[in-house]
Amino acid sequence: MKNMMPYLMIAAGASLWGIIALFVKGLGEYGFTPMEIVAIRVIVAALVLLIIGAVRLRKKMKLKKWTDIRFFIGTGIFSVVFFNYCYFTTIGQMNISIAVILLYTSPAFVTILSYLFLKEKLTLNKIIAVFGTIIGCVLIAGLTMGDGTITFIGIITGLGAGLGYALYTIFSKFALMKYEPYTITLYTFVVAAIALIPVTQLWNKYENLLDVNVLLYSIGLGLIPTVLAYFIYTWGLEKIEGSKAAIIATVEPVVATMLGVLLYGERLTFIQIIGALFILGSVIIVNMTFRKRSLSQHDGLKIE
Repeated sequence: MKNMMPYLMIAAGASLWGIIALFVKGLGEYGFTPMEIVAIRVIVAALVLLIIGAVRLRKKMKLKKWTDIRFFIGTGIFSVVFFNYCYFTTIGQMNISIAVILLYTSPAFVTILSYLFLKEKLTLNKIIAVFGTIIGCVLIAGLTMGDGTITFIGIITGLGAGLGYALYTIFSKFALMKYEPYTITLYTFVVAAIALIPVTQLWNKYENLLDVNVLLYSIGLGLIPTVLAYFIYTWGLEKIEGSKAAIIATVEPVVATMLGVLLYGERLTFIQIIGALFILGSVIIVNMTFRKRSLSQHDGLKIE
């Protein structure tokens, strides 16, 4: 059971990401744009993490070297901000089902980048699991080519979203060699908040932000599918390979689909059920063999 815990934490973190629609829909009803909702998410998360640090974890708030901020520019700007910008741009260019499919090319990006930069082995299990997750996401999204146009910009930004989504795992792996999950989560959202505040100019909607319901949605968004989700995902990531974590994290669209069925009365088709089974099967395949040694102990992988 102890060996399974990191895998369960990765799945739990991804599952919490899957319920984000609850809060996004709520804030959308109050007139906030997608990027403003992202800004609310990272600002609330940063404030919560700063408060937790000030009260309980002051030692973990310190950076060993200021040059280490490069890790968090990676997780905060190149991942969180870049991923959201690309994803929302793709949705504006093409239908959401195609955007979701392009987003979930992320396990393929993680597997390739982990092989190139983290010296992870490229096994047959991983290759099969990557293809299985992509097929599963295609089926869950219910791709119908006739429902919308496909644009060059949409494809590029969609793949950019997949890359940005993948980069959190890659940059976090390097950061985990020097810092604990709390520190990584904290600086990821502090950096992302600093980047997004001037871009979104949320202060222009201060009256909306003071609404009680908006505050509740904002706090929920910042706490549950953000602080908690990223923290436990990063904790699990510390113990297992990044490529495996990325594949396990594709349970997110399964959870999101089930949420739509249970709470919003959406219909779950036979094809979507098959897609969910492809994803769950891929998660099982990638976990068929367990490593006893964590990635941080791999020979030749060192951060100064």
